[in-house]
Amino acid sequence: MSTNQNEGQMRSAPTQESELYPDTDGKPMAASDEHRHVLIRILRVIEAYFRPRPDVYVSGDILMYYVQGDPRRVVSPDVLVTFGIGQKKRRTYQVWVEGKPPNFVMELSSKNTYRQDLREKKRLYASLGIVEYFLCDIEGLYLPEPLMGFSLIDGNYHAVPRTSEGGVPSSVLGLDLHLLPGELHFYDPANKEWILTPEESAEARAEQETTQRQQAESRAEAAESEAEAAESEAADLRAQLARLQQNPQ
Repeated sequence: MSTNQNEGQMRSAPTQESELYPDTDGKPMAASDEHRHVLIRILRVIEAYFRPRPDVYVSGDILMYYVQGDPRRVVSPDVLVTFGIGQKKRRTYQVWVEGKPPNFVMELSSKNTYRQDLREKKRLYASLGIVEYFLCDIEGLYLPEPLMGFSLIDGNYHAVPRTSEGGVPSSVLGLDLHLLPGELHFYDPANKEWILTPEESAEARAEQETTQRQQAESRAEAAESEAEAAESEAADLRAQLARLQQNPQ
């Protein structure tokens, strides 16, 4: 076979692979503004938390193929986190290529998805060996509990008990998840701090700097007032002394 033929085959291989495992299912996304907002924030928070860890891959709404040669075996988790495969950009997640399934998966349940999330997807993710599976119902209308976590033990998912503070701990992420009105928050129990998006962190720093500046200005004003009061008191004493010197008794 000629060199040109070899090169042609090498160029066509990725194209054939992408055709077999496309990065879109051809269906329009059907998510409410609230669902999209919550999902984007979750991904931003987890990405920010794991940014110092180049081995951790965080993604969402990516097509995950789990049987080589059968593109029909595909699912698209709202959130997935995998350790040990790197942060490079991917068009799809192919379990056999990565060498492992995700360690953590989350689905944001809605009226149209909660039954599947609780049944078919739960069975599928357990069969794939995904260590933790979390479900979140932002509206609090469909799941038995608005926030649920499951840990894989002997091939079956078992509910993760809540912490004394009411959060659901993820041993995979090392974070506690708390569902507050309309928003899912992540708490780092080791460092005793809430995890924020980069934008929220910048806003918090700006607010802190503003508060510190205002406090410094208040202290300066207080010191100036004290100095003025002291000067006024000293002036009164000097005036009294001058009167005494003018009218000695």
